[in-house]
Amino acid sequence: MMGKNYLVILLLFIGAPLFAQQDSILIRKLYSETLQQDVMDINLKYLTSKIGARIAGSVQAKQTVEWAAGILAQFHPDSLYLQPVMVPHWVRGEQEFAGMISKGISASLDVCALGGSVGTNGTLTAQVVEVRSWNELSALDDSKVKGKIVFFNRAMDAREPETFNAYLSAVDQRSLGAIAASKKGAVGAMIRSLTLAKDDYPHTGALSYEEAVRKIPVAALSTNSADNLSKALKADPFLQVSLEMNCVQLPDELSYNVIAELKGHKYPQEIVSVGAHLDSWDLGEGASDDGTGIVQAMEVLRLFTKIGITPERTLRIILYMNEEAGAHGGKQYASQVREANEVHVAAIESDAGGFIPRGFRIEASPAVIAKVRGWSQLLVPYHAGDIRLQQRGVDLVPMKGIAKALLSLDCDDSRLFYIHHSALDTYDQVNPREVQLGAGAMAAMAFLFCKYGL
Repeated sequence: MMGKNYLVILLLFIGAPLFAQQDSILIRKLYSETLQQDVMDINLKYLTSKIGARIAGSVQAKQTVEWAAGILAQFHPDSLYLQPVMVPHWVRGEQEFAGMISKGISASLDVCALGGSVGTNGTLTAQVVEVRSWNELSALDDSKVKGKIVFFNRAMDAREPETFNAYLSAVDQRSLGAIAASKKGAVGAMIRSLTLAKDDYPHTGALSYEEAVRKIPVAALSTNSADNLSKALKADPFLQVSLEMNCVQLPDELSYNVIAELKGHKYPQEIVSVGAHLDSWDLGEGASDDGTGIVQAMEVLRLFTKIGITPERTLRIILYMNEEAGAHGGKQYASQVREANEVHVAAIESDAGGFIPRGFRIEASPAVIAKVRGWSQLLVPYHAGDIRLQQRGVDLVPMKGIAKALLSLDCDDSRLFYIHHSALDTYDQVNPREVQLGAGAMAAMAFLFCKYGL
Protein backbone atom coordinates (compact mmCIF):
# COMPACT_ATOMS: atom_id res chain seq x y z
CA MET A 1 0.00 0.00 0.00
CA MET A 2 1.35 3.44 -0.94
CA GLY A 3 2.39 5.51 2.10
CA LYS A 4 0.57 8.77 2.75
CA ASN A 5 3.68 10.94 2.43
CA TYR A 6 4.62 9.46 -0.94
CA LEU A 7 1.06 9.94 -2.16
CA VAL A 8 1.22 13.63 -1.28
CA ILE A 9 4.54 13.99 -3.09
CA LEU A 10 3.09 12.22 -6.12
CA LEU A 11 0.08 14.52 -6.16
CA LEU A 12 2.43 17.50 -6.18
CA PHE A 13 3.81 16.20 -9.46
CA ILE A 14 0.52 15.36 -11.19
CA GLY A 15 -0.66 18.38 -13.08
CA ALA A 16 1.88 20.60 -11.35
CA PRO A 17 4.04 23.01 -13.35
CA LEU A 18 7.63 22.00 -13.97
CA PHE A 19 9.02 24.47 -11.41
CA ALA A 20 6.92 22.90 -8.62
CA GLN A 21 8.25 19.46 -9.53
CA GLN A 22 11.80 20.75 -9.48
CA ASP A 23 11.24 22.45 -6.14
CA SER A 24 9.80 19.27 -4.66
CA ILE A 25 12.85 17.29 -5.78
CA LEU A 26 15.24 19.89 -4.36
CA ILE A 27 13.44 20.04 -1.02
CA ARG A 28 13.54 16.25 -0.85
CA LYS A 29 17.33 16.50 -1.26
CA LEU A 30 17.55 19.02 1.57
CA TYR A 31 15.61 16.79 3.93
CA SER A 32 17.46 13.63 2.86
CA GLU A 33 20.82 15.23 3.53
CA THR A 34 19.99 16.62 6.97
CA LEU A 35 18.08 13.51 8.14
CA GLN A 36 20.98 11.17 7.48
CA GLN A 37 23.74 13.31 8.99
CA ASP A 38 24.62 13.91 12.64
CA VAL A 39 26.43 17.23 12.14
CA MET A 40 23.93 19.20 14.20
CA ASP A 41 23.92 16.64 16.99
CA ILE A 42 27.72 16.72 17.21
CA ASN A 43 27.68 20.52 17.28
CA LEU A 44 24.95 20.67 19.92
CA LYS A 45 26.77 18.17 22.13
CA TYR A 46 29.92 20.29 21.96
CA LEU A 47 28.06 23.53 22.64
CA THR A 48 26.24 22.18 25.67
CA SER A 49 29.00 20.05 27.20
CA LYS A 50 32.13 22.09 26.43
CA ILE A 51 30.72 25.62 26.63
CA GLY A 52 27.37 25.22 28.38
CA ALA A 53 25.34 28.16 29.64
CA ARG A 54 26.32 31.37 27.86
CA ILE A 55 24.66 34.42 29.36
CA ALA A 56 25.46 37.66 27.55
CA GLY A 57 28.71 39.27 28.67
CA SER A 58 30.16 36.04 30.05
CA VAL A 59 33.32 34.20 29.07
CA GLN A 60 31.09 31.41 27.74
CA ALA A 61 29.28 33.87 25.48
CA LYS A 62 32.63 34.93 24.02
CA GLN A 63 33.56 31.29 23.51
CA THR A 64 30.26 30.69 21.72
CA VAL A 65 30.94 33.52 19.28
CA GLU A 66 34.36 32.05 18.45
CA TRP A 67 33.00 28.51 18.19
CA ALA A 68 30.07 29.49 15.96
CA ALA A 69 32.31 31.46 13.59
CA GLY A 70 34.64 28.45 13.35
CA ILE A 71 31.79 26.07 12.51
CA LEU A 72 30.31 28.40 9.89
CA ALA A 73 33.73 28.77 8.26
CA GLN A 74 33.77 24.99 7.70
CA PHE A 75 30.67 25.32 5.52
CA HIS A 76 32.45 27.63 3.04
CA PRO A 77 30.37 30.81 2.99
CA ASP A 78 31.27 33.58 0.57
CA SER A 79 31.78 35.89 3.54
CA LEU A 80 31.94 35.56 7.31
CA TYR A 81 32.19 38.41 9.80
CA LEU A 82 31.45 39.55 13.33
CA GLN A 83 29.14 42.48 13.97
CA PRO A 84 30.00 44.36 17.21
CA VAL A 85 27.23 44.91 19.74
CA MET A 86 27.30 46.13 23.33
CA VAL A 87 25.41 43.87 25.72
CA PRO A 88 24.51 43.95 29.43
CA HIS A 89 26.57 41.81 31.80
CA TRP A 90 24.49 40.49 34.68
CA VAL A 91 26.03 37.96 37.09
CA ARG A 92 23.94 35.73 39.35
CA GLY A 93 26.63 35.27 41.99
CA GLU A 94 26.41 32.69 44.77
CA GLN A 95 23.30 30.51 44.79
CA GLU A 96 20.17 32.20 46.07
CA PHE A 97 18.48 31.23 49.32
CA ALA A 98 14.90 31.62 50.49
CA GLY A 99 12.90 30.31 53.40
CA MET A 100 9.61 31.02 55.13
CA ILE A 101 9.11 31.31 58.86
CA SER A 102 5.65 30.64 60.26
CA LYS A 103 4.82 30.29 63.94
CA GLY A 104 8.40 29.48 64.77
CA ILE A 105 8.70 26.80 62.08
CA SER A 106 10.95 27.41 59.06
CA ALA A 107 10.85 25.76 55.62
CA SER A 108 13.05 26.34 52.58
CA LEU A 109 11.81 27.58 49.23
CA ASP A 110 13.33 26.83 45.82
CA VAL A 111 14.14 30.14 44.14
CA CYS A 112 16.34 31.78 41.54
CA ALA A 113 16.88 35.44 40.78
CA LEU A 114 15.20 36.82 37.68
CA GLY A 115 17.63 37.99 35.05
CA GLY A 116 18.71 41.57 35.61
CA SER A 117 17.46 41.72 39.18
CA VAL A 118 19.30 43.68 41.82
CA GLY A 119 20.59 41.72 44.81
CA THR A 120 19.24 41.81 48.35
CA ASN A 121 22.43 43.27 49.87
CA GLY A 122 22.44 40.67 52.60
CA THR A 123 19.30 38.91 53.77
CA LEU A 124 15.93 40.50 53.13
CA THR A 125 13.23 39.42 55.60
CA ALA A 126 9.66 40.65 55.28
CA GLN A 127 6.02 39.66 55.39
CA VAL A 128 4.36 38.55 52.17
CA VAL A 129 1.25 39.64 50.31
CA GLU A 130 -0.07 37.27 47.65
CA VAL A 131 -1.80 38.45 44.47
CA ARG A 132 -3.13 36.55 41.46
CA SER A 133 -3.98 39.47 39.17
CA TRP A 134 -3.12 43.09 38.50
CA ASN A 135 -6.58 44.04 39.75
CA GLU A 136 -5.85 42.39 43.10
CA LEU A 137 -2.63 44.36 43.45
CA SER A 138 -4.26 47.63 42.38
CA ALA A 139 -7.12 47.13 44.86
CA LEU A 140 -4.70 46.86 47.78
CA ASP A 141 -4.07 50.05 49.71
CA ASP A 142 -0.38 50.98 49.56
CA SER A 143 -0.19 50.55 53.33
CA LYS A 144 -0.97 46.83 52.88
CA VAL A 145 2.03 46.43 50.55
CA LYS A 146 4.61 48.84 51.93
CA GLY A 147 7.64 47.07 53.39
CA LYS A 148 6.44 43.64 52.21
CA ILE A 149 7.32 41.17 49.49
CA VAL A 150 4.68 40.85 46.77
CA PHE A 151 4.08 37.24 45.73
CA PHE A 152 2.70 37.05 42.18
CA ASN A 153 0.96 33.67 42.01
CA ARG A 154 -0.93 33.66 38.72
CA ALA A 155 -0.30 30.26 37.15
CA MET A 156 -0.10 29.48 33.46
CA ASP A 157 -3.54 28.33 32.31
CA ALA A 158 -3.39 24.55 31.88
CA ARG A 159 -6.69 24.63 29.97
CA GLU A 160 -5.02 26.41 27.05
CA PRO A 161 -4.24 23.77 24.36
CA GLU A 162 -1.37 25.82 22.93
CA THR A 163 1.12 26.12 25.76
CA PHE A 164 2.79 29.23 24.35
CA ASN A 165 -0.48 31.14 24.69
CA ALA A 166 -0.65 30.11 28.35
CA TYR A 167 2.88 31.45 28.75
CA LEU A 168 2.03 34.74 27.05
CA SER A 169 -0.96 35.22 29.34
CA ALA A 170 1.22 34.92 32.45
CA VAL A 171 4.61 36.38 31.49
CA ASP A 172 3.60 39.97 32.22
CA GLN A 173 3.94 39.41 35.97
CA ARG A 174 7.57 38.36 35.45
CA SER A 175 8.42 41.25 33.16
CA LEU A 176 6.47 44.00 34.96
CA GLY A 177 6.05 42.70 38.50
CA ALA A 178 9.07 44.54 39.91
CA ILE A 179 7.76 47.90 38.73
CA ALA A 180 4.20 47.39 39.93
CA ALA A 181 5.25 46.06 43.34
CA SER A 182 7.80 48.82 43.91
CA LYS A 183 5.26 51.52 43.07
CA LYS A 184 3.14 50.14 45.91
CA GLY A 185 6.08 50.34 48.33
CA ALA A 186 7.15 46.68 48.31
CA VAL A 187 10.74 45.83 49.23
CA GLY A 188 10.87 42.74 46.99
CA ALA A 189 8.85 40.44 44.79
CA MET A 190 8.57 36.75 44.03
CA ILE A 191 7.04 35.28 40.86
CA ARG A 192 5.52 31.85 40.35
CA SER A 193 7.69 30.13 37.72
CA LEU A 194 6.21 30.11 34.24
CA THR A 195 5.78 26.39 33.75
CA LEU A 196 2.94 23.89 33.88
CA ALA A 197 5.18 21.39 35.66
CA LYS A 198 4.73 20.74 39.36
CA ASP A 199 8.33 20.44 40.51
CA ASP A 200 11.14 22.07 42.48
CA TYR A 201 12.90 23.82 39.57
CA PRO A 202 12.56 27.62 39.43
CA HIS A 203 12.53 29.22 35.97
CA THR A 204 14.35 32.49 35.40
CA GLY A 205 13.79 35.11 32.70
CA ALA A 206 14.21 38.83 32.13
CA LEU A 207 12.49 41.48 34.22
CA SER A 208 12.03 45.18 33.57
CA TYR A 209 12.79 48.19 35.72
CA GLU A 210 11.86 51.85 35.25
CA GLU A 211 14.45 54.51 35.97
CA ALA A 212 12.05 56.57 38.04
CA VAL A 213 10.93 53.59 40.16
CA ARG A 214 13.07 52.11 42.94
CA LYS A 215 14.62 48.80 41.91
CA ILE A 216 13.69 45.89 44.16
CA PRO A 217 15.03 42.30 44.12
CA VAL A 218 12.84 39.74 42.35
CA ALA A 219 13.05 35.95 42.51
CA ALA A 220 11.20 33.14 40.75
CA LEU A 221 9.70 30.40 42.91
CA SER A 222 9.40 26.80 41.76
CA THR A 223 5.76 25.79 41.32
CA ASN A 224 5.93 23.44 44.33
CA SER A 225 7.37 26.21 46.48
CA ALA A 226 4.74 28.65 45.20
CA ASP A 227 1.97 26.23 46.18
CA ASN A 228 3.57 25.63 49.59
CA LEU A 229 3.92 29.34 50.26
CA SER A 230 0.33 30.02 49.20
CA LYS A 231 -0.94 27.28 51.50
CA ALA A 232 1.18 28.54 54.38
CA LEU A 233 -0.11 32.10 53.93
CA LYS A 234 -3.68 30.90 54.30
CA ALA A 235 -2.76 29.35 57.64
CA ASP A 236 -0.61 32.27 58.76
CA PRO A 237 -1.08 35.58 56.91
CA PHE A 238 1.71 37.12 59.00
CA LEU A 239 4.46 34.65 58.06
CA GLN A 240 7.77 36.06 56.91
CA VAL A 241 10.06 35.13 54.06
CA SER A 242 13.83 35.54 54.11
CA LEU A 243 15.49 36.02 50.73
CA GLU A 244 19.17 36.28 49.86
CA MET A 245 20.34 37.04 46.33
CA ASN A 246 23.89 37.98 45.37
CA CYS A 247 23.35 39.09 41.78
CA VAL A 248 24.95 42.22 40.37
CA GLN A 249 24.84 44.24 37.16
CA LEU A 250 28.34 44.86 35.79
CA PRO A 251 29.31 47.36 33.06
CA ASP A 252 28.21 46.51 29.53
CA GLU A 253 30.50 44.26 27.51
CA LEU A 254 31.48 44.26 23.85
CA SER A 255 30.19 41.17 22.07
CA TYR A 256 29.21 40.18 18.52
CA ASN A 257 26.58 38.87 16.17
CA VAL A 258 28.04 36.18 13.91
CA ILE A 259 27.09 36.54 10.24
CA ALA A 260 27.82 34.35 7.19
CA GLU A 261 26.63 34.81 3.61
CA LEU A 262 26.18 33.05 0.31
CA LYS A 263 25.94 35.79 -2.31
CA GLY A 264 22.99 35.68 -4.65
CA HIS A 265 24.08 35.17 -8.25
CA LYS A 266 21.07 36.99 -9.75
CA TYR A 267 19.82 39.47 -7.15
CA PRO A 268 22.66 39.81 -4.63
CA GLN A 269 21.18 43.01 -3.20
CA GLU A 270 18.06 41.11 -2.03
CA ILE A 271 18.64 39.28 1.27
CA VAL A 272 16.98 36.27 2.87
CA SER A 273 18.17 35.80 6.45
CA VAL A 274 18.03 32.73 8.68
CA GLY A 275 18.92 33.12 12.34
CA ALA A 276 18.87 32.12 16.00
CA HIS A 277 20.31 33.55 19.20
CA LEU A 278 23.71 32.69 20.67
CA ASP A 279 23.08 33.50 24.33
CA SER A 280 21.20 31.52 26.96
CA TRP A 281 20.28 31.82 30.59
CA ASP A 282 22.75 30.51 33.11
CA LEU A 283 20.88 27.75 34.95
CA GLY A 284 21.08 24.90 32.42
CA GLU A 285 23.02 24.24 29.22
CA GLY A 286 20.93 26.31 26.82
CA ALA A 287 20.30 23.20 24.72
CA SER A 288 16.70 23.82 23.71
CA ASP A 289 16.83 27.60 24.10
CA ASP A 290 18.47 28.27 21.76
CA GLY A 291 21.20 25.71 21.08
CA THR A 292 18.86 23.89 18.73
CA GLY A 293 18.19 27.08 16.81
CA ILE A 294 21.90 27.82 16.50
CA VAL A 295 22.72 24.45 14.96
CA GLN A 296 19.64 24.62 12.72
CA ALA A 297 20.59 28.01 11.33
CA MET A 298 24.15 26.85 10.67
CA GLU A 299 22.78 23.67 9.08
CA VAL A 300 20.91 25.74 6.48
CA LEU A 301 24.25 27.07 5.25
CA ARG A 302 25.77 23.58 5.25
CA LEU A 303 22.85 22.17 3.27
CA PHE A 304 23.06 24.87 0.60
CA THR A 305 26.78 24.36 0.07
CA LYS A 306 26.65 20.57 0.38
CA ILE A 307 23.90 20.18 -2.21
CA GLY A 308 25.42 22.86 -4.41
CA ILE A 309 22.63 25.43 -4.27
CA THR A 310 23.75 28.75 -5.70
CA PRO A 311 21.00 31.05 -4.45
CA GLU A 312 19.52 33.65 -6.72
CA ARG A 313 19.20 35.99 -3.75
CA THR A 314 21.73 36.36 -0.95
CA LEU A 315 21.35 33.89 1.91
CA ARG A 316 22.52 35.40 5.19
CA ILE A 317 22.93 33.38 8.38
CA ILE A 318 22.70 35.54 11.53
CA LEU A 319 23.47 34.34 15.03
CA TYR A 320 22.29 37.11 17.33
CA MET A 321 23.76 37.97 20.72
CA ASN A 322 21.62 38.66 23.80
CA GLU A 323 18.07 37.84 22.78
CA GLU A 324 17.27 36.89 26.37
CA ALA A 325 17.90 40.22 28.06
CA GLY A 326 16.98 42.94 25.61
CA ALA A 327 17.57 41.67 22.05
CA HIS A 328 20.58 43.96 21.70
CA GLY A 329 21.97 41.87 18.84
CA GLY A 330 18.71 41.98 16.91
CA LYS A 331 18.38 45.73 17.42
CA GLN A 332 21.97 46.38 16.37
CA TYR A 333 21.55 44.27 13.25
CA ALA A 334 18.34 46.04 12.22
CA SER A 335 19.93 49.44 12.86
CA GLN A 336 22.81 48.66 10.52
CA VAL A 337 20.42 47.27 7.91
CA ARG A 338 18.58 50.59 7.93
CA GLU A 339 21.81 52.58 7.68
CA ALA A 340 22.98 50.49 4.72
CA ASN A 341 19.51 50.71 3.12
CA GLU A 342 19.55 46.95 2.52
CA VAL A 343 16.66 45.12 0.90
CA HIS A 344 15.41 42.24 3.03
CA VAL A 345 12.96 39.90 1.36
CA ALA A 346 12.47 37.69 4.41
CA ALA A 347 13.89 37.11 7.88
CA ILE A 348 13.50 33.65 9.41
CA GLU A 349 14.36 32.63 12.98
CA SER A 350 14.41 29.43 15.01
CA ASP A 351 13.74 30.00 18.71
CA ALA A 352 10.91 27.63 19.60
CA GLY A 353 12.81 24.93 21.45
CA GLY A 354 13.87 22.61 18.65
CA PHE A 355 10.89 20.30 19.07
CA ILE A 356 8.87 18.68 16.27
CA PRO A 357 8.21 21.38 13.63
CA ARG A 358 4.68 22.12 12.45
CA GLY A 359 5.41 24.94 10.03
CA PHE A 360 5.99 28.66 10.39
CA ARG A 361 4.42 31.72 11.97
CA ILE A 362 4.42 34.74 9.71
CA GLU A 363 4.05 38.49 9.85
CA ALA A 364 3.58 40.03 6.40
CA SER A 365 1.05 41.58 4.07
CA PRO A 366 -1.97 39.47 3.04
CA ALA A 367 -0.50 39.01 -0.44
CA VAL A 368 2.81 37.74 0.92
CA ILE A 369 1.06 35.41 3.38
CA ALA A 370 -0.98 33.96 0.53
CA LYS A 371 2.17 33.37 -1.51
CA VAL A 372 3.95 31.64 1.37
CA ARG A 373 0.91 29.47 2.02
CA GLY A 374 1.10 28.39 -1.60
CA TRP A 375 4.73 27.36 -1.15
CA SER A 376 3.94 25.59 2.11
CA GLN A 377 2.25 22.77 0.20
CA LEU A 378 5.75 21.59 -0.63
CA LEU A 379 6.32 21.08 3.12
CA VAL A 380 3.11 19.12 3.73
CA PRO A 381 4.82 15.73 3.13
CA TYR A 382 7.15 16.59 6.01
CA HIS A 383 4.31 17.69 8.32
CA ALA A 384 5.68 21.25 8.33
CA GLY A 385 3.19 22.99 6.04
CA ASP A 386 1.17 24.85 8.65
CA ILE A 387 1.40 28.63 8.21
CA ARG A 388 0.00 30.62 11.13
CA LEU A 389 -0.07 34.32 11.87
CA GLN A 390 1.95 36.26 14.49
CA GLN A 391 5.61 35.34 14.22
CA ARG A 392 7.35 34.83 17.58
CA GLY A 393 11.01 35.58 16.93
CA VAL A 394 12.14 38.25 19.40
CA ASP A 395 15.21 39.08 17.29
CA LEU A 396 12.97 39.65 14.27
CA VAL A 397 10.85 42.36 15.90
CA PRO A 398 13.37 45.16 15.08
CA MET A 399 13.12 44.09 11.41
CA LYS A 400 9.42 44.91 11.25
CA GLY A 401 8.89 47.40 8.44
CA ILE A 402 12.22 46.42 6.87
CA ALA A 403 11.83 42.80 5.82
CA LYS A 404 8.76 42.06 3.71
CA ALA A 405 8.18 38.82 5.64
CA LEU A 406 9.09 37.79 9.18
CA LEU A 407 8.86 34.06 9.88
CA SER A 408 9.55 32.02 13.00
CA LEU A 409 9.82 28.25 12.95
CA ASP A 410 6.71 26.93 14.69
CA CYS A 411 7.25 23.83 16.84
CA ASP A 412 5.06 21.72 19.06
CA ASP A 413 5.34 23.52 22.41
CA SER A 414 3.94 20.84 24.71
CA ARG A 415 7.32 20.23 26.37
CA LEU A 416 8.99 23.62 25.94
CA PHE A 417 7.89 25.30 29.15
CA TYR A 418 8.69 22.30 31.30
CA ILE A 419 12.38 23.08 30.75
CA HIS A 420 12.31 26.71 29.58
CA HIS A 421 14.82 29.01 31.35
CA SER A 422 15.58 26.40 34.00
CA ALA A 423 18.29 23.94 35.04
CA LEU A 424 16.35 21.32 33.06
CA ASP A 425 17.32 22.86 29.69
CA THR A 426 19.99 20.26 28.94
CA TYR A 427 21.12 18.22 25.96
CA ASP A 428 19.27 15.07 27.04
CA GLN A 429 15.94 16.90 26.66
CA VAL A 430 16.50 17.33 22.91
CA ASN A 431 15.52 14.82 20.22
CA PRO A 432 18.06 14.96 17.34
CA ARG A 433 15.47 13.80 14.79
CA GLU A 434 13.14 16.67 15.64
CA VAL A 435 16.00 19.15 15.29
CA GLN A 436 16.83 17.69 11.87
CA LEU A 437 13.24 18.04 10.69
CA GLY A 438 13.22 21.66 11.79
CA ALA A 439 16.43 22.37 9.89
CA GLY A 440 14.92 20.79 6.79
CA ALA A 441 11.89 23.06 7.02
CA MET A 442 14.03 26.16 7.49
CA ALA A 443 16.30 25.27 4.58
CA ALA A 444 13.31 24.59 2.33
CA MET A 445 11.65 27.91 3.17
CA ALA A 446 14.93 29.80 2.75
CA PHE A 447 15.45 28.12 -0.63
CA LEU A 448 12.00 29.17 -1.85
CA PHE A 449 12.49 32.78 -0.77
CA CYS A 450 15.94 32.85 -2.36
CA LYS A 451 14.58 31.45 -5.60
CA TYR A 452 11.35 33.37 -6.02
CA GLY A 453 11.64 36.44 -3.81
CA LEU A 454 8.50 38.50 -3.32
